[in-house]
Amino acid sequence: MFYQIKDIIEPVEAGKIDENYVTAGYVDVAELEKVAPVLGFSQTTVDDCKFASSHFRSGVEVYDNYTFTELRIAAPDTRRSNDDCVALYIKKNMIIVVDVEDYDGSTKKIFMETVNKFTAENATLEKIIFSFFDALIVNDFKYIEDRGNEIAELEENVVKEKVGDNFRLELLNLKKELLTLHNYYEQLLDITDAVEENENYIFDSEDLRYISNLGLKITRLREDVDSLSSSVTHLQDAYSALLDLRLNHTMKFFTVITSIFFPLTLIAGWYGMNFKSMPEFEWKYGYVYVIALSVAVILVLTLIGKRKKWF
Repeated sequence: MFYQIKDIIEPVEAGKIDENYVTAGYVDVAELEKVAPVLGFSQTTVDDCKFASSHFRSGVEVYDNYTFTELRIAAPDTRRSNDDCVALYIKKNMIIVVDVEDYDGSTKKIFMETVNKFTAENATLEKIIFSFFDALIVNDFKYIEDRGNEIAELEENVVKEKVGDNFRLELLNLKKELLTLHNYYEQLLDITDAVEENENYIFDSEDLRYISNLGLKITRLREDVDSLSSSVTHLQDAYSALLDLRLNHTMKFFTVITSIFFPLTLIAGWYGMNFKSMPEFEWKYGYVYVIALSVAVILVLTLIGKRKKWF
């Protein structure tokens, strides 16, 4: 369905679009195939809309009178199973969003809310593009703030040695989420950069400030995500250091135990030689003597270890 923004928002057929008014459309692939020849869109771009891109960096194609790109949309919580995918056609006074895979209709809802924000007096293509992309990322700042607090709590758990068995897996999942968002923002910046270059003169130069401001906002999001990703990397290093410290403590404990009880091996080996000239064999207190000697050695070494803070 196509809408023209006049005094009110009016539905319009593709063949009756007035290029003097801002037009917005949200169509599926089947409808796109019907209107593409009327609007002058390349069949190659139509074919690209038939399959959802599995990568964020799909590129931006600039033609003489329109710009085309495919947009994979990552929700703030990137752990959901599927991402929406749409294609964008941008012409003079016209933006068309193609539903490639809009699983829950959320992208269409955002688009329609964006279009309904404007009237003919203040509606421009640049404002609609800004508002549409801004609505896509509006919740991302809160998500990034929450993730920053989560990372701070994880760091505190490492310091207090209160991490669970799945801690390393938790960090890997978090890093994967942040990498997905990084690629998402890079994709958005590719689009804003191409639009701002205005190679096919679709936009009025004075209104490109909206696109420039959008690019700055997305850049801040990307920088925040990269900062969090670096924090996760440092947290992984801290956790590895904690594991090494635990291993060192364990090895130190066993080394101390071995040092304390090693003299008993020497005593046992000494009296196990069975020489006839050893007087303790003939002494009736010889057995008790060896026990007392062993206990005394353990006590002395234990006291020495405590004094030297071996344990």
